[in-house]
Amino acid sequence: MSKFVIQPHVRLQEWVADSLGLFGAEGLDYVFQTDGFSGKSLSTAAVLTTDEAPVVTRGALEDMSQGRACDVSSACHWAVNAAAATHHGRMYGHAYSLCPAGIFVAPDAAYQRPEDLAGVEVGVGYHSGSHYSAIQALEPFLDREQITLRFVGTPNDRLRLLLGHRIAAANLFGAQFYIAEQLGYRKLVDTTFMMGFLLAEAAESDDTAAYFRALRRAQQEIDLEPERYKHFFANELPQDLLELVDVRRFGPGERIVFEPYTRELFERTQRWMQTWDLLPADPATRARYEDAVLV
Repeated sequence: MSKFVIQPHVRLQEWVADSLGLFGAEGLDYVFQTDGFSGKSLSTAAVLTTDEAPVVTRGALEDMSQGRACDVSSACHWAVNAAAATHHGRMYGHAYSLCPAGIFVAPDAAYQRPEDLAGVEVGVGYHSGSHYSAIQALEPFLDREQITLRFVGTPNDRLRLLLGHRIAAANLFGAQFYIAEQLGYRKLVDTTFMMGFLLAEAAESDDTAAYFRALRRAQQEIDLEPERYKHFFANELPQDLLELVDVRRFGPGERIVFEPYTRELFERTQRWMQTWDLLPADPATRARYEDAVLV
């Protein structure tokens, strides 16, 4: 039997389960794939050499649609929902996570409120959590035509652009959220959102169950003593960003919630995405809940 391939998500749970032997205790033979999409940079060279932020029209949904070389990975629930609905793996239906996120501006920026972002480009990742959550969080404050997004790549790309004053605002989550916060950047609106788990079609059911049992135990450890484990954020951060901060001052990051991703959640999410033209228009290209979600 081949090893169960786990793609971490710049969060603590997988690293805690690994360090405490929780995966092994569950009988899981596994390996980490640490160069996954969330930890990559799509435009680093352009970020460092151009004044204008590059446009990157490839994100988490495209990455999943092309096929990830792993058995389990994570992304925002919108993208995982869409990937599973369009036959690119299955969404795990017994857990999700909540990830702290927010739209940040420079400490000396003139923007003080979400309403000040009317017509202002907010850096997000295309078809990724920062894209969808920016829309969802700004909807209560701005008219649809006032919400202006610029697709500038991965979390690392967006943070580098914000720090380099090449974008006025950026939607950041997880570790990058904590970096901006620690460096004194101003959060104008909270965009905390739900992450989902994507399983490869070939993922073994016993391995999948063992993986999530270990994550449940790891989550309890983090809830009890997060300070013991925050140093694991450094495992997936690039050196240029890591050297700016002390990860021991971070919050705990994503929190896995072992509750079902129900049919109502699945269909409600699809309806919202359709109102923003974020899903294929043809319903025939989309799978039913029973086929898309492992329950």
